[in-house]
Amino acid sequence: MLSAIRSFAKSWVAAVLIGLLIISFAVFGITDVFRGHKSGGVIVAGSRTVQAADFRREFDDARRRAEQQFGQPVSAELAASSGLDRQILQALATRESFAGLLYKMGITPSDKLVAEQIAKIPAFSNPVTGRFDKQQYVSRLAQNELTTAKFEASISDDLAEQHLVAALMSNLLAPRAYASMAAVFSLESRDIGYLLVEPGSVPRPAAPTDAQLTAFMKENAAQLTQPEFRVLTVVHFSPQLVAPTVKVDEGEIRKRYDFRKDTLGTPETRTLTQIPVKDAAQAQAAAARLTKGEPPQAVAKSLGADAINYDNKPMSAIPDRKLATGAFKLQAGQVAAVQGDLGLAVVKVEAVTPGRTVSFEEARPQIEAELRKDAAVEKVYAQSQAYDDAHQKGANLAESAQKAGVAATTIGPLTKDGRGPDGQPVAGLSQKLVDTAFGLPSGGESEVVDAGGGEYFAVRVEKVIPPALPPFAAVKPQLAQAWTMRQLNQAMQAKAESLAARLRKGESLDAVSASSGVRVVQVPGVNRQNAQQNALVSPEIAAAAFGGKPKEPFVARARTFGYAVGEVEAIHAGDMAALAQSAEQMRPQMTSTIFRELGESAQASARRKMKVKVDYNAARAAIGLTPLDAKGQPEPPK
Repeated sequence: MLSAIRSFAKSWVAAVLIGLLIISFAVFGITDVFRGHKSGGVIVAGSRTVQAADFRREFDDARRRAEQQFGQPVSAELAASSGLDRQILQALATRESFAGLLYKMGITPSDKLVAEQIAKIPAFSNPVTGRFDKQQYVSRLAQNELTTAKFEASISDDLAEQHLVAALMSNLLAPRAYASMAAVFSLESRDIGYLLVEPGSVPRPAAPTDAQLTAFMKENAAQLTQPEFRVLTVVHFSPQLVAPTVKVDEGEIRKRYDFRKDTLGTPETRTLTQIPVKDAAQAQAAAARLTKGEPPQAVAKSLGADAINYDNKPMSAIPDRKLATGAFKLQAGQVAAVQGDLGLAVVKVEAVTPGRTVSFEEARPQIEAELRKDAAVEKVYAQSQAYDDAHQKGANLAESAQKAGVAATTIGPLTKDGRGPDGQPVAGLSQKLVDTAFGLPSGGESEVVDAGGGEYFAVRVEKVIPPALPPFAAVKPQLAQAWTMRQLNQAMQAKAESLAARLRKGESLDAVSASSGVRVVQVPGVNRQNAQQNALVSPEIAAAAFGGKPKEPFVARARTFGYAVGEVEAIHAGDMAALAQSAEQMRPQMTSTIFRELGESAQASARRKMKVKVDYNAARAAIGLTPLDAKGQPEPPK
């Protein structure tokens, strides 16, 4: 199916579609004035630049998502070693190139459309009124290290790409002939027969000697070498640790309740309609019509005004303070003219929901907890200051902790990613603490470090255990098992190849089975859809069976520990009715696949057209890592 799709991507239809994109890029190749050119960026695509701070934000977001997924801290170095930085770098380069070309093509949403899109985002809405709130908008962006200009530019880019996709996808449908080929490909089934070479089919290897295991250990030294471990002494300054010892004054609880009691309860809310009017006469007429039950919208429209509705809102939700005060004096169902700061209006109150006051006894647990937390934070800060004062005067970590009245705890050994010798995460550690510890020499002590959330720590490196192979005696049983499995695998593979050679010379499966003592496994009716669920067919067997010719012998790994030596005994076409139904079902999926490949081609063209440049070492510097040398190795610190 994939080969058919790729064939279509090379056909004249695909060429025309891709050509239209590229020609458009050339025709609209005007100067990009949407974003100013900045030098020294991590990525430069034409006149668009991704600065170091932008890359760091994207990288940190991805790293935090990885931490949530795996449930443990992920350092920048660990993420980079897994290739996360390069993935993000290339994705950003493609995004900037493609967005820049769309702008040059003239696919740019209006400012009004961008504003409407932003106004729909719930995070920017006032929690009381439910409407877009500019102050909330600016605040939320600042929390995420974004400016309004950058965010609005990204929304504009997204809208431009959505419009292009909508235009290209409109009425795009894969040809029925291509879907039919895919259906034939998908529903074709094959009868497979194979000889199963299992551990019992070959002689069991003799127990390995110590010399053999030592040599085997050296062969696999890279995999067996244990990382550097460190033993630490840590001093934690935590509000949670001191909270149980904090006493809260009764008078302070009462004082805070009196100060906050108006905000602790639920305010009275009202559902009402406000109709602006020009004068008292118009107000009287409108009030009379509303009292008779005429819809507020009809009354407002006849007066050339818009009715303003407030659904179950508190007084604070009405912008006109004077009008709000007057409206909240009315009863449910009452209509009255109210003079506000912004003008005269007729107000009709549809419903009133009384507020609720929280009593002192109800609020007491919450307020006491708040006061206890505040006092604990203050005490922790005082402890950290006392520790810091002692440490600055020459006391070591243990002495400083004693003078501050906090405990020092020994932790470890542990690795740079916070794991113990058993490979499990060590409890009670943050990645920031581990990074701090591994930045110190043996015997080194950190200053007091702010861990966030009102917590602090100080750490001392008691011992550094360099990377080394584990003791031979400690891993001998595991080495012996691995060595034996390797020997068995080699013996089974050799026997499988010898049996396959006999099949290639013309012997049948049954004949080879009878003389070798290896059983025959028959698997009829295997197709590309059910192969994964078939317990007798491994992915390698399926790949060999569907990639080869009938009666062509193959050797593949079995699902269990062993090898299959087999051949395709027969090929069956799918049922005609099922083929027709499957072809129609596949057309939407095939259409999406074709469009995706067209999009990938267009993005690759955009990168060439925009002459994108990526500075990988600048990206590493942005996330706090050292540059790489010409061989791809981290440069030594200067």
